[in-house]
Amino acid sequence: MRSAPASAAVDRPQASPAPERQRFAGVVTMVGSGLSNQTGAALGSLAFPVLGPLGVVAVRQYVAALVLLAVGRPRLRRFTRRQWRPVLLLAVVFGTMNLSLYSAIDRIGLGLAVTLEFLGPLTVALAAARRRVDACCAVIAAAGVVTLMRPQPSTDYVGMGLGLLAAVCWGSYILLNRAVGRQIPGAGGSAAAAAVSALMFLPVGIVLVLHRPPTVAAVGYAVAAGVLSSAVPYLADLFTLRRVPAQAFGLFMSVNPVLAAVVGLVGLGQRLGWAEWAGIGAVVVANGLSIATRRG
Repeated sequence: MRSAPASAAVDRPQASPAPERQRFAGVVTMVGSGLSNQTGAALGSLAFPVLGPLGVVAVRQYVAALVLLAVGRPRLRRFTRRQWRPVLLLAVVFGTMNLSLYSAIDRIGLGLAVTLEFLGPLTVALAAARRRVDACCAVIAAAGVVTLMRPQPSTDYVGMGLGLLAAVCWGSYILLNRAVGRQIPGAGGSAAAAAVSALMFLPVGIVLVLHRPPTVAAVGYAVAAGVLSSAVPYLADLFTLRRVPAQAFGLFMSVNPVLAAVVGLVGLGQRLGWAEWAGIGAVVVANGLSIATRRG
């Protein structure tokens, strides 16, 4: 994962290009993964007029389940009752997280929704820390949230609340994934949770088809959201983590709210004011500073 030390690069110049190429490939993959994730969400929002956030999330869950089942290949019959308990909780949280996020995107736009959701992993990281710098990061992030949620005539508090619900779910998703990973090796537990979540949304798909037949374009946008926001990032992260240090990976992940705001602006015409950009920047800086100052 890490490149050769500088002294080794000086002594053996012919050995350095390979690690450098791998790291460059990892960085390119991270950029592509981030853009894919946010572009998928933007494309999914184009299907909202026909499918609504619930329908788009249902299709996304189907795609995520197919990908994770193919990668994880869980042996469901061997799961014990004790193992199924966190898997089922993870399935509920997984579905609620995506539904609340896409519902927030529908109301407040891509950039603000993703920024609020990003508070979930940031809170988990800061809660486990005991450093002064992390306390400062928490204050910076809180200032960003206050800026984003400041009272205005046009403020959509329901949309903001949905974004914060997505944050709670993402934080819970991280903690539950750890619990599942301790009991079920590999990606089997996550794959099982994705499959259960897809089954939970199956009635939604049936109702949509029977009572409100979707257009081909709407289904295409929803499937694209599933592929670009679930399949591509998951596989890209597996590739990246083998080539880029975990700290660098975390630093880049913190830029996702900015990518979401840019994609929302360019792809959907969702313009943000200076205060919104300042709030997004505060959340990004808080996460980046917390990661950059960690040791090991």
